[in-house]
Amino acid sequence: MSETSEAEVRLRFATVADADAVAALHAERIAEGFLVTLGAPFLRRLYRRIVRSPRAFVLVADAPTRGAEPRRLCGFIAVADDTGALYREFLFRDGVTAAVAALGGVARAPFAVWETLRYGLRGGGEATGAEVLSTAVAADCGRRGVGTRLVQTALDELRRRGAASARVVTAVGNVGALKAYERGGFRADGIDEVHRGVPQQLLVWP
Repeated sequence: MSETSEAEVRLRFATVADADAVAALHAERIAEGFLVTLGAPFLRRLYRRIVRSPRAFVLVADAPTRGAEPRRLCGFIAVADDTGALYREFLFRDGVTAAVAALGGVARAPFAVWETLRYGLRGGGEATGAEVLSTAVAADCGRRGVGTRLVQTALDELRRRGAASARVVTAVGNVGALKAYERGGFRADGIDEVHRGVPQQLLVWP
């Protein structure tokens, strides 16, 4: 597959129809993350809720293709303007079904599930609760500024929604993600742990 230039990529808000492709890209590009261990059905349900929620949004990057489909999803960023409210909405509307879908992963790591819920329900530790939940860019769209554009556009939307600050955590040593966040407007602000014993780089805006 040929590489895609930055000029060819178009950003837009995701719809429910995009949720499965977003979940698949998450599983492919954030394979080491805990949420992937909960399974594809869980991820699909989670992203459908994020897209639907009034307290969150997903931006996707579309690129042209030579195939039957005119464009394909080559990147995304998922953001909550109130992480705690989003988690409560997900638990209320999707909790039972999501738990059944993720039963194997929950049984293998119940404490990690609790840590994730605790982190989200307290709004990621910030008073405003605004947070970048996840970002991924397809391999052939990398090094084209797509990640930075997604971050910048997400911060523009958070400003429009009235958010004055936001946070994101990413794996320590994830150079590509760190550069995209920093170029997009975030700055490094120490180390945080969503899961005990797993240090992650914390970045904040502004």
